[in-house]
Amino acid sequence: MSSSSFPQGFEKEKRASVTVTSDLAPLSSEEDEKKIINNSLIEGDADRILMRINELAKTYWEDDGSVDPVAQFLFNVVQEMTVDRGIEILKETYEEHFDDVNFPPEDLEYVRVLSLGYEVFEGDFETYALDVRVMAALIDSHSPYPEVRAVCDPFDDPTIPVETIRVYVLGLIWVAIGAFVNEFFQQRQPSLTISSTAIQLLLYPCGKFWAKVVPDWGVTFRGKRISLNPGPWTNKEQMLATLMVNIASTSLNFAAYVIVMRLEMFFNLKWVSFGFMFVMNLSSLFFGFGLAGIMRRWVIYPVKTVWPTVLPTLALNRALLVPEARSNIHGWTITRYKFFFTVLIASFLYFFIPDYLFKALSCFNWMTWIAPQNKNLAIITGSYIGLGFNPISTFDWSVINYTVPLTVPFFSLVNRYVGMVLGAFIMIAFYWTNYKWTAYMPINSATLYDNMGKTYNTSRVSSNLLLDEEAYLNYSPPYISAGNLLMNGGYFVLYVFAFTYVLFTEHRLLWKALKNMWFAIRHPRRSTMAEFNDPHTRMMRSYKEVPDWWYYAVLILSFVFGVIAVEHWPTNTPIYGVVVILLLSIALLIPSTLVYSITGYELNVYYFAVVITGYMCKGNGMANMLLRLYGNNIDVQGESFISDQKLGHYMKLPPRAVFRAQMIAVFVQGCITIGVVQFCMDSIVDFCSLTQTDKFTCTFPHQLYSQTIMYGIIGPQRMFFTLYPVLKYCFLMGFLFAFPLYALKVYFPKKMMYFHPILFINGFSRWGSTYNLSYYTPGLVMGYIFNRYIKHRYVRWWTKYNYVLTSGLSAGMAFGGIVIFLTLQYTNTSVKWWGNSVYASGIDYAKTATLKDIPEGGFGLKVGEFS
Repeated sequence: MSSSSFPQGFEKEKRASVTVTSDLAPLSSEEDEKKIINNSLIEGDADRILMRINELAKTYWEDDGSVDPVAQFLFNVVQEMTVDRGIEILKETYEEHFDDVNFPPEDLEYVRVLSLGYEVFEGDFETYALDVRVMAALIDSHSPYPEVRAVCDPFDDPTIPVETIRVYVLGLIWVAIGAFVNEFFQQRQPSLTISSTAIQLLLYPCGKFWAKVVPDWGVTFRGKRISLNPGPWTNKEQMLATLMVNIASTSLNFAAYVIVMRLEMFFNLKWVSFGFMFVMNLSSLFFGFGLAGIMRRWVIYPVKTVWPTVLPTLALNRALLVPEARSNIHGWTITRYKFFFTVLIASFLYFFIPDYLFKALSCFNWMTWIAPQNKNLAIITGSYIGLGFNPISTFDWSVINYTVPLTVPFFSLVNRYVGMVLGAFIMIAFYWTNYKWTAYMPINSATLYDNMGKTYNTSRVSSNLLLDEEAYLNYSPPYISAGNLLMNGGYFVLYVFAFTYVLFTEHRLLWKALKNMWFAIRHPRRSTMAEFNDPHTRMMRSYKEVPDWWYYAVLILSFVFGVIAVEHWPTNTPIYGVVVILLLSIALLIPSTLVYSITGYELNVYYFAVVITGYMCKGNGMANMLLRLYGNNIDVQGESFISDQKLGHYMKLPPRAVFRAQMIAVFVQGCITIGVVQFCMDSIVDFCSLTQTDKFTCTFPHQLYSQTIMYGIIGPQRMFFTLYPVLKYCFLMGFLFAFPLYALKVYFPKKMMYFHPILFINGFSRWGSTYNLSYYTPGLVMGYIFNRYIKHRYVRWWTKYNYVLTSGLSAGMAFGGIVIFLTLQYTNTSVKWWGNSVYASGIDYAKTATLKDIPEGGFGLKVGEFS
């Protein structure tokens, strides 16, 4: 192959260090072919092998004439790979990944063809033998997923400094800042977060500055020198500090529950003190953390658990700290580092337009401007009260990025979106037929209503969150909107279906993990990683693993804190309830985390705990809320901590260093967020009002409040058998649906590959809040453009720039939101003109329109018809 066949600048003489020997004459007979296979040798040179690696592995050449380090590494692996061994690897790969939605279909088909042997290969034998060796080397020594290959190296250097003094100092500083900022903006719709991508940007100059100015003072302990400045700021230090801050930037905690307990518009409980908040918060946080470690064998070490949501963090880390020469990718020569800053600055400046100067562009409800007082138009197309059927619903990245469209796989976006659209039509049928009196309420609302269409007055039926049955019978049952009804039913179908379906589809993985867990209990000194043989796990064996008993100790300590909290304060919560919810939530965490690790979507199965608690603690709203907290944090916190551990796995961070860093960060975050939520309740005008000027509408606290009344105070017995009997059948539906859908997956694996029924059903449960299709349609469009069209047509560009692009956009948005609030919104500085008022001029923004007027005497069940 001539040098002219290579990318510009890659001259043959500049690759003198890369050589391959030829030990055979050209092929001459079938006997020669068999001999070649048996001896695992091919004829070729460095040019041909490197070019094929470049084509199959999606690595890229550097314009200065050097070979990409990953290509160099793979070249060396290919030289040692035998054809027989390669075919064996490809057969195992196809058997494991034949139904893997994240494995590129064209690559999977090529793996299948190669694994069948030369007889079915369309081409000469030398090409076949080379491709077998390259594909096998790529899978066995790197990753079968291009998105993982784009952000990870197939090699590691265990001598790189990781757990240093400056990591903890800088990490904790930014944990404090991140916890404050993110908790402050968490109740905004949509929320603004200073995410791990933004924190990485801030950590980087801090680390570089420390490395430059702090003296190299240190001591030697047990033969190891501990220094204030061990040298240049490394990518592993950057990632460990980022993991600490990631806890503060992505985790939900007790703050939303504090708002519902303390705020006057909710339950207004005066006895909820700082001590109670502190103990309960740490208990719920650390329980999720302890469980995350035990889940390693299910969702961290297996190759199929890609965790798409963590890849942008790795991409930015690589852009900041991994040296990069300029390369030409479809005409683009800008480095990832410069590209990130360019996007960040542009995003920061642009965010002022939809969030401050022209607010109508944020939730662009332009269709309702045609007739602002038209109920039907607002109900169908509205961005605030309606369903959001709007082809152009926003020009605001904070709204577009609600579904994280550049990160999660496109098939995930499609499945959930189709489920949402089908759910919208079901809601329309409910609403226009006035099913269960839904036409007397807004179509998509989390608020509970009484029989006069007013917000349900909890104080009339309860004292200290305990039901007064006589007062309840003389007032009204709680009624829910069509969206809320669909959400509840969707969740109940989803929980039972997800658990049953995952048991069917992933039974081998689950059974293997259970056997490994039992083996680990019997042999505590044996490493969990010994049971896995993928490239990343093999590299991680260079580091000491965290023993399981460390995580068990955290779980026990968390449980003790929980017992102290519910017993010392007047919570009216039984200890046995805590035990039941913990066990139930652990069981549900396995399927939900598996789905999250593959698809990038959280299922939020904690909602199931609300119903179980309602039966265990009848008429007790406080017990319902606290036990739900454990279900919530075990689910959400556990998945967050697990995803961080996957980051450490990809980056080859010592597991014990990750454990210590996460533990410290969790404690600091837990202390800070309590103060932040109190500051919000005391300082923000109309905090949690649905029409709050700066969008601090508290979406989740409103849902929590409504569900606590429904299933805690009123109780699931009344909801399922008196008010909404259809809900109890949803559990059975979820169980029954699992069997035919599993059968379809077994008998039609290729046709069912991209249909994920769990995500599809999850789309139904996306309703019942202030979010609607306006927040999902733009994400679907962006997902198609980047994760479908560009990923398939311009894969090298996508590989290099996609995650850096979403990181830059999100970081610029977060900084913009912080600056706007602190300098303009907090000082009540506003721009008054048509573009900042038109979106709120109609009934869509008021969120009160109903299809039918309330009849005299009210609607629904009469006194005596409910109990």
